[in-house]
Amino acid sequence: CTGRLHLLPLIHPMPKFLKWLLIILAALFVIGFFGFRYMKTQTKKASPEEVVTFHVGDLSLEVDYSRPSKKGRAIFGGLVPYGKVWRTGANEATTVTINKDMRFGNTAVKAGKYTLWSIPGADEWSVILNSKMYGWGVNFDGEAQRDPLADVAEVKVPVRHILVPMEQFTIAVEGNPAELTLTWDDVQVGVPVATQ
Repeated sequence: CTGRLHLLPLIHPMPKFLKWLLIILAALFVIGFFGFRYMKTQTKKASPEEVVTFHVGDLSLEVDYSRPSKKGRAIFGGLVPYGKVWRTGANEATTVTINKDMRFGNTAVKAGKYTLWSIPGADEWSVILNSKMYGWGVNFDGEAQRDPLADVAEVKVPVRHILVPMEQFTIAVEGNPAELTLTWDDVQVGVPVATQ
């Protein structure tokens, strides 16, 4: 009998304030989840996603990235600060999938899928391949999500200024010898790419 008396307090109904707290937390979770999905949809309208494949002989590079526009803004040294890691596009981190081992600058890189990051400077950029995949390019503070411990290649390349500014951020493979080029506003940088 005493055993039953000790169990009674354990089966009391949940206090009202605890029920309301759980309901409020669940509602905040749902609002946050759908709010984030809505925000992603809106940012993708402003910076549409594009998947392009480039070929250099039997080497192929598939680039999946989002393309922000200049819209009259000062880009490098302004919207994209100098000396800070940039996700090299908008929205999710840009990915590069390569079908075979290659040279990225002077660094040997195995076939596979990588995220592409850069650190813009006024005269020189660092362009980085990273082996980790990330859900979004930046965290809630707007800082790049790149984990430097997962970097597989970092190439320093000079800035070239182009005469006709590029309105929308563009990644391409061009030239002979081939370069992976990043072009936006009046700035272009290129990383040599080739099979090993």
